[in-house]
Amino acid sequence: MATKTKPASPQDSMVGLAQGDPKVLETLAQMTVGTLERSGLDEQTYMLVRIAALVASDAAPVSYLLNLGKGKDIGVDLDKVVGTLVAVAPVVGSARVTAAASKMIRAGVLGAALADAVEEPEY
Repeated sequence: MATKTKPASPQDSMVGLAQGDPKVLETLAQMTVGTLERSGLDEQTYMLVRIAALVASDAAPVSYLLNLGKGKDIGVDLDKVVGTLVAVAPVVGSARVTAAASKMIRAGVLGAALADAVEEPEY
């Protein structure tokens, strides 16, 4: 006899989303299936547009984690992300861009790139 799993409550789903629960994030990922093909954009441009939308919508760090992680997988480098921030700054404002950069660092994506870029002093 198969057991049914109880659906997550809305509160559980919100907590899972905020904490990056893989099951909740998978559900969200399903919403984007096919959008790259329908957009007519190449993969890198598509990810940069998504990053710009995250900045404009004041997205949470977990959103940056997902999108920048995917971007890195397809070759979107830090220079292109910074260029995207510069491009949207006149439209969304410097406060929104600096908040986005902070959220990216908290998400660990830019943090790792910055850590690699800083040389440790030799003693």
